[in-house]
Amino acid sequence: MHPPAGGSTLERAEFRKLVREAVALIPPELLQRVHNVDIVVEKRPTAMDRKTAGIGPGRLLLGLYHGIPITHRGENYNLVAPDKISIYQDSIEAVCETDDEIREQVRKTVLHELGHYFGIDDDRLHELGMG
Repeated sequence: MHPPAGGSTLERAEFRKLVREAVALIPPELLQRVHNVDIVVEKRPTAMDRKTAGIGPGRLLLGLYHGIPITHRGENYNLVAPDKISIYQDSIEAVCETDDEIREQVRKTVLHELGHYFGIDDDRLHELGMG
């Protein structure tokens, strides 16, 4: 197995720590509005993840929100499994050269996917600098 194209790779535990740090940096008033969401680290996206995201071959998927945005939930939305945010370690490492770049990309990716949880689309996230 060859390391990712980027210049840095981390042990899975260290990468998970970066995800926890990114979540800890979210303002408490925003974080308290997030309910029933698991944030997980995965090595790379599956074929189904790529299809769900509309990502074709040769493009990297850094993260993916699996769920129904809170802006699309009706009164019958209850008793459901948690939404999930996947953060893809290999993809993030492939676009980063240093551990600091990985840390920053993890932060951006967590915020981007939480944006989808809140119903913000990709175009608006790019406008907000979270693309």
